[in-house]
Amino acid sequence: MTAAGIQESPKAPQQGGPPRGFPLWANAVAAGAILCAALAALVYLDRLYPVGLGPRQPIPFSHRVHAGIKHISCFMCHDSATRSSRAGIPPLQTCLLCHSRVIRTYPYIARLRELVAQNQPVVWQRVNWLPEFVYFDHSMHLRRGIDCGHCHGDIRQMDRVAGAVKFEMGFCIRCHKANKVTHDCFVCHR
Repeated sequence: MTAAGIQESPKAPQQGGPPRGFPLWANAVAAGAILCAALAALVYLDRLYPVGLGPRQPIPFSHRVHAGIKHISCFMCHDSATRSSRAGIPPLQTCLLCHSRVIRTYPYIARLRELVAQNQPVVWQRVNWLPEFVYFDHSMHLRRGIDCGHCHGDIRQMDRVAGAVKFEMGFCIRCHKANKVTHDCFVCHR
């Protein structure tokens, strides 16, 4: 009791800090454990989703399902890659080789069939870019045994294709030097 006869309440513990007698090193250990758990979660999620997602496409197409699970060759859809400089995007009729019978009721497949019936294209979002002044021939690289994944990454793991490498001159030069092929400027710059 105080002089005025009012009883003082016991002091409440301080808010915001550790309780008295709580060692500072315990805070550091707890923060370290949380950091380790966060890093472990990132590593675990990176194994579940090893490749980033590329741009959203108007009709979702999973390369992981088609090329990975179903083992459909790249050249089933990108058949021009073996005979021309461009790999190209397949015509919608190529999709319908399977999808005229497989998962016909899936809304995006139904939309695909509508577009084919109306003779309308799908406007895909481009993923890989080369500057206009660079000449690249897919067929020449395929004839020399260069795997598509060297430049495009592990497509078999990608739902939405993401650019695996940045197509810059240094990337190409390193590959040409490693494979002991010309790195003369006029091979790629025509």
